[in-house]
Amino acid sequence: MSKLTFEQLRESVAGKMVAFRSRMTLQPAGGEGDKVFPASYATEGRSEHKYAVEERQVGDSEKVTTTVLLDSVASQANRAELALLEGWERGELAFPVPYIDFTGYDNVTDYEKLTVLETPHRLADAIFRDSLLDDTLFRLSDVGRAITDATPRNATALFRYSPTSLLFGMWDSTGPKGGLGSKFQRAYVSEIVGFDTMVGKKVGSRIDPLQIERVAPDDRVFNSENSAEVWTTDPAHAERDKNNAPVLASRGSESGEAGQPSKINHGNIPPSIDTQAGGVTISKAQQTTLISFAALRQLRFRGFGLEAETAARSAIAALGVAAIAYQYETDFDLRSRCLLLPEHSPRLELLKRDGSSAEIVEVDRTTAIEILKSAAEHAAAVGIGWKTDDIRLVPAPKLIELLRRSRKVSAIGQGAG
Repeated sequence: MSKLTFEQLRESVAGKMVAFRSRMTLQPAGGEGDKVFPASYATEGRSEHKYAVEERQVGDSEKVTTTVLLDSVASQANRAELALLEGWERGELAFPVPYIDFTGYDNVTDYEKLTVLETPHRLADAIFRDSLLDDTLFRLSDVGRAITDATPRNATALFRYSPTSLLFGMWDSTGPKGGLGSKFQRAYVSEIVGFDTMVGKKVGSRIDPLQIERVAPDDRVFNSENSAEVWTTDPAHAERDKNNAPVLASRGSESGEAGQPSKINHGNIPPSIDTQAGGVTISKAQQTTLISFAALRQLRFRGFGLEAETAARSAIAALGVAAIAYQYETDFDLRSRCLLLPEHSPRLELLKRDGSSAEIVEVDRTTAIEILKSAAEHAAAVGIGWKTDDIRLVPAPKLIELLRRSRKVSAIGQGAG
């Protein structure tokens, strides 16, 4: 099997192909029959479980299987972005990554740097809006105004400063235009689904080695006035309510009565069975990823010819290829007790417009690095290159003040349970 080349990618984007598709078969790391835990979701009313389970038809046959969503489109996009971020931070992948520098603000955030690959709404996120570029609020800067004015009919500014926002999609709902801000559809779509699903149960219990049990009504414990101390038996040193009465302990477990040891995480927890989020067994899992050239070809770059437009779209597609290769190497550890192992390395199916048999090529990290480098160089050569200098913002003073106030309330909230 041959490896993907930049020439193949460029010809595919130019119109030869409709999309690249990657289908990765995965198995639980624990082996056949091992339980995995999907993402759980809030349910309305009474439900048998908290998983996204549905019936799907498989292939051209009439076979229907019960499937479970192991990782959603949005979650997969975030994982792909973090995989690209790893390549960028290593210096292996070169593309524009705007970021907010929080150096010196350790008391209000754990981030030293927050990039466009980590913010929920990408470059349109309110965190960028409320930061400064060259001492100017981002949206009032030349770059910010260009981003605000960008549309699918003229996406040049967004391509120059944040091409991943075009790859993974963006809705500029936090800018000056509000809900009328431009929408850029996803060109990269991926999800992981488990097949032949059987929902299980899990059990839980705890034995307290100190054998602390319930206490008498007159001996109940209180929230401490000092949140660092958590609780106290002395009402004189207890947190007070609005009537100046001591507040019974309520910071710990959700179970049990206020003032009882269970509220400060002491005592036994009787054995129980959880049928709502007890994991699943599956026959296999499959990650399906599409890079849509049909979506990319809807992006226009005003003032540039067809060759430059194809070069820009090819560079965005090359980022998608790199995301597939790098995500494979970051492994499929989706969450606690949901580690999946791939049965093969990444393969791309080149999907033709007439639906005929797809050409299949391999892609790995080295290939992806070379393709992205060639795509970026070609785009620059035809006049539509990326911004190569750092796009560094700093948080506006009002954002730092908001963070401080929020942390203050959070600390008070934790103290009050």
